[in-house]
Amino acid sequence: MLVSRYLNPVESYRKKTGLDFFNDFLNSFEHSNAGDVMVDFKPAVNTREGSDAYHIDVDLPGVKKEDISVSVENNMLTISGKRETKSEIKEQDYYKVESSYGKFQRSFTLPEKVDVENIRAATEDGVLEVIIPKLQVSVNSVKKIEIK
Repeated sequence: MLVSRYLNPVESYRKKTGLDFFNDFLNSFEHSNAGDVMVDFKPAVNTREGSDAYHIDVDLPGVKKEDISVSVENNMLTISGKRETKSEIKEQDYYKVESSYGKFQRSFTLPEKVDVENIRAATEDGVLEVIIPKLQVSVNSVKKIEIK
């Protein structure tokens, strides 16, 4: 099978030189923001809203609890960590090693009226669940005020 490079139709009118391809290659390594975190993989995330809380489920198979960090800063929930797995098979006629290493980070803007102080996180069977409780706001409730 012949592998060919896709050229943008807008750029296809001009013939690229070897130097253009080299510059494209070098530009692919640049980041728009110097403060960005290098991310090696992006775990799958499911979010849902319950009556009392918001739930975030992150698929992190093979990631140890000690390698996961959950933090809240400036109304932004950040889940980050690293994955290090190594599979090794030694047989009589062959030896096979597969390694997977990488960092990840996912950030979520928190909705208004959440109880940041009581956010909980737990991991089980390779799934991290973060529970963000809603603030309980009493609507149309009567409050008796004592006169002193």
